[in-house]
Amino acid sequence: MFSSSSSSEPERKESPPRQQHSPASWVERWLPTAARPYAMLARLDRPDAIWLYAWPCFWSIAIAAKKGELPDMKMLALFGLGSVVLRGVVCTVNDLLDRDIDMKVERTKSRPLASGVLTPAQGFNFLVFQVLVWLGFLLQLNNRSLIVGASWLVLFFSYPLMKRLTNWPQAFLGFSLGYGVFLGSAAVKESLDYAALLPMNFAVICWAVLYDTIYAHQDRKDDIKAGVRSTAIMFGDNTKYWLSGFSSACISSLALTGYNAHLAWPYYPFLAAAAAQLAWQVSTVNLSDKSDCNRKFVSNKWFGAFVFGGILCGILTS
Repeated sequence: MFSSSSSSEPERKESPPRQQHSPASWVERWLPTAARPYAMLARLDRPDAIWLYAWPCFWSIAIAAKKGELPDMKMLALFGLGSVVLRGVVCTVNDLLDRDIDMKVERTKSRPLASGVLTPAQGFNFLVFQVLVWLGFLLQLNNRSLIVGASWLVLFFSYPLMKRLTNWPQAFLGFSLGYGVFLGSAAVKESLDYAALLPMNFAVICWAVLYDTIYAHQDRKDDIKAGVRSTAIMFGDNTKYWLSGFSSACISSLALTGYNAHLAWPYYPFLAAAAAQLAWQVSTVNLSDKSDCNRKFVSNKWFGAFVFGGILCGILTS
């Protein structure tokens, strides 16, 4: 007789769970190995957020066009490239200043500086290179834009510190991104139409608070442990109420922009579509689901496209 613990079949060992790997980005597929950490430091492997830097500039370039004419296509292309560079500068500054915090956050601990793939000295040298490229971009613009664009960097250099000083770093980010409204217009026109640009600037601030609060919910628990401040932490369970308020303020400000800029009626159906996009984000986002927060954050490139399409059609039919 065999004991009840014996068995004629060999003991089965459970195989370890398979690791889930995200699809390789173009950086991993195409760039040389030595260049990849620098590209990832500049977030070139995640290009969607570049649109969030570009759209405020594109909006103001389009609204500065003469009625019935297309905006300056060369200027749009130039600012598109400039947005890639500027976003890389901001990400590098952020990672240099936050590398100790990033090590404590699950989502960011594998970044090049936090993981030690790049040293702080290498990161700083790369930052200097990117700033020089940004200054080269500004030299393609008029003198007024050169001054505005150079001072813009001061805001972005300060932004990573805000999460240590205030509960509203998302608002400071919006203020920084909204500066692009003035730079884009200054590159096209010598005089700025503040009646249109100031409400557009405020709309960008409200928009940035909305999407960056959603983004910050990915790291809310880790940020609390690390002592980092954010609107995601401050708003807490009332986040969706706050986001609804900022969404309404954003759309109202853009409506005032259209009115003050004398945009024709096609602007407003596009603005309604943009409002629906924000309403969809706020109503459907699952703030406890990191993947869904990221999807909603990335979707804001379409909000920017709706507004740009509206300005374009409003200018052409005026």
